Amino acid sequence: MDVWRRLLLAVVCGVAVASIYAAQPVLEPMGHDLGVSAELAGWIVAVGQFGYLAGLVLLVPLGDVVDRRRLIAVHLALVAAGMVLTASASVAWAAFVGLAAAGVFAVVVQTVVAYAASVSPPAERGRNIGVVTSGVVVGILGARVVTGTLAEVWGWRSVYAVLALLSLGLAALVLVALPSEERSGRPVRYGQAVASLGGLFGQRVFLTRGLIAFFLFASFGTLWSGLSLPLAGAPWQLNESQIGLFGIAGLAGALGAGRAGRWADAGRAAPVSGLALVLLILAWAAIAQLPWSLWLLAVGIVILDFAVQAVHVSNQHVLTAAYADRTSSAVGGYMVFYSLGSALGAATTTAVFAAYGWAGSSLLGAGFAACALGVWATDRRPRS
Repeated sequence: MDVWRRLLLAVVCGVAVASIYAAQPVLEPMGHDLGVSAELAGWIVAVGQFGYLAGLVLLVPLGDVVDRRRLIAVHLALVAAGMVLTASASVAWAAFVGLAAAGVFAVVVQTVVAYAASVSPPAERGRNIGVVTSGVVVGILGARVVTGTLAEVWGWRSVYAVLALLSLGLAALVLVALPSEERSGRPVRYGQAVASLGGLFGQRVFLTRGLIAFFLFASFGTLWSGLSLPLAGAPWQLNESQIGLFGIAGLAGALGAGRAGRWADAGRAAPVSGLALVLLILAWAAIAQLPWSLWLLAVGIVILDFAVQAVHVSNQHVLTAAYADRTSSAVGGYMVFYSLGSALGAATTTAVFAAYGWAGSSLLGAGFAACALGVWATDRRPRS
């Protein structure tokens, strides 16, 4: 796969995942405009997340049944439809329907990862997955910066209008620029693909990598869902745009993890995962210094995002190699752990911060990282 096709797939992932996270910086104006009360504004983001979970189970297995290139284009077009509905909504329920629909079809990200793994020679699989996964990180972190700027100039509806246009343009590019897959073996039916997804949860390789991802993204969610609370309070009292700048530090660390794909191609996915999880724990030691030093916080964020993405890329490399005949199902099932872990981190960090301050949140994040390292270490023991 040449560099331009890798870049195209990375952009597809970034735009798709941005459709879920774009609401975070504009919750207040969206809620006010749509008549959603402050205590219910969180549902503006939540409906997209619930849609995403449904898509992981119901839509991602389709990638093992039909041509993934065409599936990617169709899903992007449907994401665009959800964005148009959201941008034009005059009442809350219409916006919720649009956001939920976009969330369902944003699982195009997992289809893209499976496609990249499928068309890549074994020696380049990890490298290509690493580049594509970097697009996801850009979408998650970059959306916070770009969304705020667009909303400030043209209003929150412009955010979804731009995402709709980008999604439609990318759908056309995918059909023109990407080759169809060459598949071997007997065709798989949709029911078989969904059933095989359930069967994966009883297999050690899949379950181990899934549990690592669960605790990994719980640690990730602990940081990014709770960071604004101490930064907005004393002694820093930063505004929203200043807090958003820390996303750049995370972006720098995450993009550096593209190297992890090359290490995975060289057969070092397991040791790289272990080392990265140790770095993740150490990163929390720096992040815990937030009440005294923003510089140490920034360093910790770079290390944390590097470690998280290094493990994430290694996990996907292992799974797509182990389940080469059903990569979509393997990646989709794996991302269920990702979603549940992210939700756990987000749900617990605010409660812990309220009770124990940022020191408590930091211990929580480090604890999740230690659990992930424990799963990795247990899996490395010789099997009887």
